Amino acid sequence: MTALNLSTRRRLKQLPQIASVWEGDRRPLVSGIPPATDWTDASIDPQPNGECILWVDGSQGMVRAMDVVTPDTGPEAVVRTLLRAMEHPHNPNSPARPQKIVVSDRELLFYLRGVLQDLDIVLDYVPSLPLIDEIFRGFQEAVSSRPPQLPPQYADDLSNRAIDIWDDAPWDVFADHQILAIEVNRWDLSTLYASVMGMLGMEFGVLFYRSLDSLKRFRQRVLANESLEAMEEAFLGQDCLFVTFESDRDDDDVDVDLSMLPIDAIEPVFGNLHPLEGLRSFLYDEEAAALLVALEALHRFLHQHHLKFEANAFPTVSSRYRIPLTDDETGKTTQISIKVSTMPELAAELLTMAEAEERDDTDFPIVRDDLVPAKSFLSLGMVPWDMLDVLRAGAAEHHPLQDVKVSGDGFPVVMIQTSRPKAKTLIGDLKAAGGLRAICFNPGADPFEREQYDLGLLQTENGELHLFGEFGYDDPDHIAARKKWDQRCKKTNGCCGLIIATGLTGASRGKPQFKDMVALFEARSLTAKELDLGTLQLRLAAD
Repeated sequence: MTALNLSTRRRLKQLPQIASVWEGDRRPLVSGIPPATDWTDASIDPQPNGECILWVDGSQGMVRAMDVVTPDTGPEAVVRTLLRAMEHPHNPNSPARPQKIVVSDRELLFYLRGVLQDLDIVLDYVPSLPLIDEIFRGFQEAVSSRPPQLPPQYADDLSNRAIDIWDDAPWDVFADHQILAIEVNRWDLSTLYASVMGMLGMEFGVLFYRSLDSLKRFRQRVLANESLEAMEEAFLGQDCLFVTFESDRDDDDVDVDLSMLPIDAIEPVFGNLHPLEGLRSFLYDEEAAALLVALEALHRFLHQHHLKFEANAFPTVSSRYRIPLTDDETGKTTQISIKVSTMPELAAELLTMAEAEERDDTDFPIVRDDLVPAKSFLSLGMVPWDMLDVLRAGAAEHHPLQDVKVSGDGFPVVMIQTSRPKAKTLIGDLKAAGGLRAICFNPGADPFEREQYDLGLLQTENGELHLFGEFGYDDPDHIAARKKWDQRCKKTNGCCGLIIATGLTGASRGKPQFKDMVALFEARSLTAKELDLGTLQLRLAAD
């Protein structure tokens, strides 16, 4: 059995002990978990058929910590959640240690007795846990009360119409800027504006916007290529019904080309987006009825006119269709008149907008990543002032900076340690670029992996930017080093330096000696605000 570290026990015993009885349990989630409420942790990633760990203060009736794990996760997860309940509980709870803990699982009781010894906590078994029972009943009621993805009376027809659209492959006919107007004039809808996704072979589907304003606003924000947060806000700000297509196979670890799969492996997904509702993965009756007739009208329009759109042509075309829709309550079938029309002028406007943004994108800053040798050892630190004087005098290559302010505990430096041949090449490349002008850090984002970074950049005298490091925002070592870097640069009035060292594969790896430091480039430290680049996005670029 894994025991707590002595330092952890001492830390926990320093928490105030409150006269409370806590309940703890781990239970399977049969149907997933409901949406987060005001006491749940919204960062929890729900796992299908997972298990929920709960620690609650039975005396106060408050949830202190909650986690969702896979069924094969060991009992250590229960302890991890318990420690979080003690040290970092959900608001409005305060850090504390309970006087007593009760559980309804004897094996868990024995495990906790071994782990929590010497913490002065009474552990006991009880046959039932009233508060946790009530919470899980609420979970199941919330799950069971969720509406189905599609209203039952429309489910089969909607799925069949969606598969018809998949067979039609409208993404082979229309680009996403070639919008079709579908006049419905029912269910408080006048016209739906259909935008087809999939011509690039990435994501297949059709968006049915409720207004042209929503469609244009979303495209403008996408073309602006803002931060990931702004992009997510733009996505959730759309006002549309949609159908997209996914694989029903368990291929999470590979990129599946849907176009290569058989029809029985394709699954349509329906939903609604609205600025005030966000993303909703199910449809209500009127939404389902509107989407059903829109899909049928689009299917007929494609079947009738697809030859007119060859070679990227998008002429003015309009047709009206009478589509039957059966009322589930009365059983009566109504013929609904739907008009579908192309919008060539709008298509030209959207294409012009995209081309203008593309021209503007030619001015975006390019950050090269071919200056710093691969597999170099990077560190962010400082050189004591007395050692800096020695280094200035002894470095084989020294590029000084005028008026360096001597203040604080040392001179802030970025250290790049590599092999001797690569160090020589790096020094030569820096000299060829006129030397080093500045060292800076700037926010960066990888839209493909949805990750954010603190990018370390070198700016050479010819104005080029070169990447020397990608640091995760959740890396505690970098967070601490970056904080000290900013403090030191502030004390030196923005003076800093780059040290190039050899000995990457020797005994001095990570701790280069004075003899290994072959170059010192003194430079200025620039803030992200001074750079004024915004969040840099990872893109594929041809050299």
